[in-house]
Amino acid sequence: MHYREHALSLGVPEDTILIEPATTNTAENLTLTRDLLAERGLTPHSVLLISRPYQQRRAYATCRKIWPEVEVICGAHPMKLDDYVASIGDVDRVVSMLVGDTQRIEVYAERGFAIPQPMPENVRKAFQRLVDHGYTARLVA
Repeated sequence: MHYREHALSLGVPEDTILIEPATTNTAENLTLTRDLLAERGLTPHSVLLISRPYQQRRAYATCRKIWPEVEVICGAHPMKLDDYVASIGDVDRVVSMLVGDTQRIEVYAERGFAIPQPMPENVRKAFQRLVDHGYTARLVA
């Protein structure tokens, strides 16, 4: 279900929902959404970012870089890893997505797309073990 339809199913009035259809990544989504709101004279003090659970940390860091004047709140549908894997149907794909997103937390900060965040050493070692075992399909060059 798309986010708009889900919001409608929760009772959000249709005339309060704005759609930004042109994005190809998180930074564009934040920039274009901020512009869409500004065009309507809206200047939020906080934003709620809804994403997949494993993307929340990167979405937060990107928003803090792109839109530093707002308070950032992240949310996702709570789901156990086993349930998420079952919903995708491919363990290797899910592990590759997690590895890719973990890499992006640091790479995007280095490239200026997000704020830097600490990476615990045990996470760094787990990431490297997974890369060494071939989970590289979602890594950025």
